[in-house]
Amino acid sequence: MFTALVVEKDADGKTHAGVKQLPLGDLPPGNVTVAVEYSTLNYKDGMCLGSGGGLVRTYPHVPGIDFAGTVEASDDPRYVPGDKVVLTGWRVGEVHWGGYATRARVNADWLVPLPAGLTTRQAMAVGTAGFTAMLAVMALEDHGVTPERGEVLVTGAAGGVGSVAVALLAALGYRVAAVTGRPELGDYLRDLGAARIIARADLSEAIKRPLEAEAWAGCVDAVGSVMLARVLGQMQYGGSVAAVGLAGGADLPATVIPFLLRGVNLLGIDSVMRPYDDRVRAWARIAADLPMAQLEAMIRPATLADRPGLGAEILKGQVQGRVVVDVNG
Repeated sequence: MFTALVVEKDADGKTHAGVKQLPLGDLPPGNVTVAVEYSTLNYKDGMCLGSGGGLVRTYPHVPGIDFAGTVEASDDPRYVPGDKVVLTGWRVGEVHWGGYATRARVNADWLVPLPAGLTTRQAMAVGTAGFTAMLAVMALEDHGVTPERGEVLVTGAAGGVGSVAVALLAALGYRVAAVTGRPELGDYLRDLGAARIIARADLSEAIKRPLEAEAWAGCVDAVGSVMLARVLGQMQYGGSVAAVGLAGGADLPATVIPFLLRGVNLLGIDSVMRPYDDRVRAWARIAADLPMAQLEAMIRPATLADRPGLGAEILKGQVQGRVVVDVNG
């Protein structure tokens, strides 16, 4: 038997979540079984715990789009019992049972060995959001953004992706400007390394001119829509924006002018089905470059029983930092 947070749908189409004991035979197909230790809370998890949000195809369902733990059984020679592993992406927690359980069975190709220097708890303090932030920082670096080129902007800075991006960039020597709609979180963002705080309202108005004064060497954008359009017009010549989320919507009310006249690069970051080598490289960089003190400062601990209420909070934008779920707690 194992413990899981299970989402079920009743005859009226309403979903209900609760902690249950299930037999191991209920686990979905896969060639590696993991004793899960920690998972996290992500926006997609909130959708799964709410109305389903179109993400869940079959019920009952176990959410949790990432997890870290110890291999318990394996039919794949790459992993043996006792190996520490981490999983992000591959639609785990959406179409395949995920991390909100004490056991998970998955395809070995979806896993990555936990890098030396990280505990499973720290790995899930990073989680999918932090992994995505690392991919964004690496993309900026690959396109020539350096600390010497100037200030880097992070939008949605108090959220999961934004918090890790601020801490990573500051640790790498960048001067970081953090955008948030919650002024009371200014000290939190400064503690992560932000050099200055910008009010969300300052970048939320529709663009009036396709180009504004050059301000940013790079940007990690977790908002999209109008804010992304404003930021594109403020980029330095040859600057790059790593776009990682659509919290503000999928529409982009911008023009091609920033791309044509300033050579701005818009880099889409998708963390779901990332090649194995990319995942290994990103996790190695996380272990090497993310300051652990800042990582610990982001953590909000939780248990499986806390998940439904916290799911509603993240959908309302009320979750700060990284919620780390102790599935055995």
